Amino acid sequence: MTPFILFCMLTGLRQPLVEIGLWAMRVSRRVLDIEVEVRGLERLEPGRAYIFMPNHESFIDGPMVMTLIPGVARVIIKKSVLGIPIVGMGMRFVGFVPVDRKGVEGGKKSIARAVRLMKTRGYSFLIFPEGTRSLDGRLGPFRRGGFFLALESGAPIVPVTIRGTRALMPKRQWYARRGQVQVVFHEPIPVGGSTTGTMGLLMVKVKEAIAESQEET
Repeated sequence: MTPFILFCMLTGLRQPLVEIGLWAMRVSRRVLDIEVEVRGLERLEPGRAYIFMPNHESFIDGPMVMTLIPGVARVIIKKSVLGIPIVGMGMRFVGFVPVDRKGVEGGKKSIARAVRLMKTRGYSFLIFPEGTRSLDGRLGPFRRGGFFLALESGAPIVPVTIRGTRALMPKRQWYARRGQVQVVFHEPIPVGGSTTGTMGLLMVKVKEAIAESQEET
């Protein structure tokens, strides 16, 4: 893919680069023989920017959810990932936003850049509020970065529940088993009227929506 990435960057073609990346993710899923059952996409308004917040159980989660999100979505991602030669350059080019977790100021700059992209290009963003993969499948503490992004952009938050990926590829395992997973897109949660002072209530709403669906059989 290196020649294609370089060609798109030189010619300013962002969307074809995104499409080929999504195509590669879908093909990888088929090769691994992972079946995905999706529910709740009808709850989303076409053409509207959202902030998607899933639970995080496996390395599979990010690429899988990216292929399911309708419209144009981007990711706030660890700075180290964007340091990968060529691929990292391509990710920056299409609008993925790097974040340095070591400093508060770095996080603020990343949020500000993501807000600009949402308002000028209509991007949605995918953010894992736990910040890392769960070892036991239980929801971990939520970080506030994605919620600051929601407040500053005004975009609704869509809680997303992922079930089954941990069984196929748990943290610290470097290969994926075949199998089936379920992904549920919940009712968007508006952020109008919320402030930094009431952010805790917003975080509870998102966490409860994800957790309730996690417990379904």
